[in-house]
Amino acid sequence: MAPGDDIRDERAREEARSARRALLALESPASLDFDDPALEWRRLFSEILGTFLLVMAGAGAVVVGAVSGGAISRTAAVTAPGLTVMAIILFMGGVSGAHLNPVVSIAFALRRDFPWRRSFGYVLAQLLGATLACLFLLAVFGDKGQLGATLPGPGLHDWQAMLIELALTAGLVSTILGTASTAQNVGGFSAIAVGGYIVLAGLWSSPVSGASMNPARSFGPDVLRWDFTSYWVYIVGPLAGAVLAVAFTFVLRGPGGDPGGRRAGGGLLAERVRRRAHNRPGR
Repeated sequence: MAPGDDIRDERAREEARSARRALLALESPASLDFDDPALEWRRLFSEILGTFLLVMAGAGAVVVGAVSGGAISRTAAVTAPGLTVMAIILFMGGVSGAHLNPVVSIAFALRRDFPWRRSFGYVLAQLLGATLACLFLLAVFGDKGQLGATLPGPGLHDWQAMLIELALTAGLVSTILGTASTAQNVGGFSAIAVGGYIVLAGLWSSPVSGASMNPARSFGPDVLRWDFTSYWVYIVGPLAGAVLAVAFTFVLRGPGGDPGGRRAGGGLLAERVRRRAHNRPGR
């Protein structure tokens, strides 16, 4: 190889990397922060584990209530998932953003706080975590309490439950997006806001729809029972509510993509990648 060929090859590789980064930046302002496959498995594992814990608390309260003859009150059953989400956000929200919910991932992507190309993996991880939680409950307690399925209340129509899920999810996602923005970032207190909202929503609405607000939460019990009769309620309602929340957030705070929103949407691992890329020699 002639002298200088190594330098030219390295320069060509660096130009190719720069071009690739430019293309990724066109896809999403936060794409560069996420462009590290070596960290993706941690984010996905975080979403699986977090959703597992959430669904184990939510569905598990119903199952244990059935097994124990009603020892778990409705108040306890709706408080458990809210407190669980609060703990999950605090102890590993910095890894993946602690979405734990497909419509939250979609909402962050619509706000440009999370790359669309990562959303599919997050949704699959959330569905897997929910299914594993219900498998665990089935193995421990058997087929009790319909495995904690979220269903419209007695005497209520599916459309009524769907509208309640829409309204509840609009409030939940508005809370998540609002506390995730630079304009109003409340740091660790966002966990209290989100967990508190889940508890309050469940206290008044769980007899109507189960207060799921989460297609993954409803998917776990339904897939193991293989009964999707009312599952559309828990897709259409939460998804429409999340889109409405994104519209509300735009009216209140303008477009997304700010640094605070990106950190909340993707976790602090993204910031570590960004800093490493920024400190790379030659930059």
